Amino acid sequence: MTTPTAPDTNADHKVSNFLRQIIEKDIEQGTYANRRWAGSPGDAAHHAKGEPDPAKIRTRFPPEPNGYLHVGHAKSICINFGLAQEYGGVCHLRFDDTNPEKEDTEYVNSIIDAVKWLGFDWAQLGQAPGSAAPYQASDYFDFMYRAAEALIEAGHAYVDEQSAEDMRANRGDFGKPGVDSPFRTRTVAENLTRFREMRDGKLDDGAAVLRAKIDMASPNINMRDPAIYRIRRATHHHTGDTWCIYPMYTFAHPIEDALEQITHSICTLEFEDQRPFYDWLMERLCECKLLAAPSPKQYEFARLNLTYVITSKRKLAQLVNESKVSGWDDPRMPTIVGLRRRGYTPESLRLFADRIGVTKSDSWIDYSTLEGCLREDLENKAHRGMAVLDPVKLVLTNWAEAFGSDGYLEACTQPALPHSAISEGQTPPADRVFKIGKEVWIEREDFEEVPPKGYKRLFPGNVVRLKGGYVIECTGCARDAAGNVTEVHAKVIPGTKSGTPGADSVKAKAAITWVSVADGVPAEVRLYDRLFAEAHPDAGGKDFLQSLNPDSLKVVTAYVEPSLAQAQPDQKFQFERFGYFVADRLDHVAGAKPVFNRVTGLKDSWGK
Repeated sequence: MTTPTAPDTNADHKVSNFLRQIIEKDIEQGTYANRRWAGSPGDAAHHAKGEPDPAKIRTRFPPEPNGYLHVGHAKSICINFGLAQEYGGVCHLRFDDTNPEKEDTEYVNSIIDAVKWLGFDWAQLGQAPGSAAPYQASDYFDFMYRAAEALIEAGHAYVDEQSAEDMRANRGDFGKPGVDSPFRTRTVAENLTRFREMRDGKLDDGAAVLRAKIDMASPNINMRDPAIYRIRRATHHHTGDTWCIYPMYTFAHPIEDALEQITHSICTLEFEDQRPFYDWLMERLCECKLLAAPSPKQYEFARLNLTYVITSKRKLAQLVNESKVSGWDDPRMPTIVGLRRRGYTPESLRLFADRIGVTKSDSWIDYSTLEGCLREDLENKAHRGMAVLDPVKLVLTNWAEAFGSDGYLEACTQPALPHSAISEGQTPPADRVFKIGKEVWIEREDFEEVPPKGYKRLFPGNVVRLKGGYVIECTGCARDAAGNVTEVHAKVIPGTKSGTPGADSVKAKAAITWVSVADGVPAEVRLYDRLFAEAHPDAGGKDFLQSLNPDSLKVVTAYVEPSLAQAQPDQKFQFERFGYFVADRLDHVAGAKPVFNRVTGLKDSWGK
């Protein structure tokens, strides 16, 4: 796990972007150089008692704990934590738990696990990794209430008791200014009394809201007296029934940033129209002396748009609730738990986030880019192995003649990693060891009784090599009553074993993968593919369920070489010729119940 204790010493290789330029300018100009940090979040008076902030910048990742994080959140995590590391700062993990009706500790725990798995830590400078608890917006409810009363006392907020329908109608639209609420001219004393009655549970849910008093004619509709508090009788997963009023996200979020002394509040473009309110609120609370300048600043970047993927929490929940997938961690899901179970690595997701960059313009990233980052990460560290996914038995009919007994078994070895994957000075992993005997499993597609043009594998009279074993000559096959091939027959050519002096004495036109009947182990292999068959499954408002890929999962019983059967859960491999696979982190039991998931093929096949 990475601890944010110092600037990234390899920062020179980083590609510049507008966020780095902003941060570097602020550091150069000393924008936040005089900030103080009291060791915990707090108001202006709290931080005034602290020491000069050791963190050059402070960023934050503030998920709402109302669902599982997805690949888009992974990008945001990498940006916020990565920038903090790069510039000698700290990134806070904070739960924006201001909506008690949708939040749950299950999601809290899953978010903590996801951030840690990606390799990040939110410890303060000088603290040990893993020693810090995440921050929670609900811990700031007392201050938020205080801030709301301060706005009322300064004439910047009022209690509105219009119906929701009237409030919506009076808000206006892009072509028509809003209309002042009839409650907008209430006195400070009236507003304080009514707001306290809201807090004390004397008003029904929906009967009143607290609104900021800004400008009902503003061209930015978000500045037309936005609601900042509403009545909600709901038990909160952290504060219980302490409160029956809760702050709106647009009010709570800037305050959370300020209490935590965040310098650069980085979010996605959909919050760009909210930035004027963010700045307005910071200015008002600084005027009230509750917060100290300089206040945090919000900056927006383009969210991740990935082809063949849906990231709407509502639609992802629909896939789970309607059993289109097996759960939030289904390996076809774009959730971080799903990607992890599929076999993606933290390094591949960090590489992906770095490679796609940070811009202010919306664009689409092809899914093959994500898969390419995974292949790049696994190429030199995923151990190789042979598996037969669609098996048919190959019988070497002259085995006893060649080796003296039908039961004779001979050991074969192959490197766990190719020589090109071994770095200079690195100790190569131990070779894989497996047996060859009279009967082996081969892929059904590796035999054709009447071969098509250009076919180089097994057909009567052709010579091929069993990879890592002997050269063989195909003699024919056996069929059942329905005409299906039940066995392929061949003769072994003695003296041609791979790695021996006679290996090249007979030229073979192809080498095929195989697994011995003697020591091959049956395994469940889940052939996962993309969940959607269309690049934009919900474009134009169409029913995204109609774009589900019917071939996104195929389960087969395969045979794998012994080294694969002993794999540990979550261990990654390259199945030679097929692609990258992972031992399922939940269902796989080493040596007893092998279960492998296909992560991705050896190359992109969707672009063709």
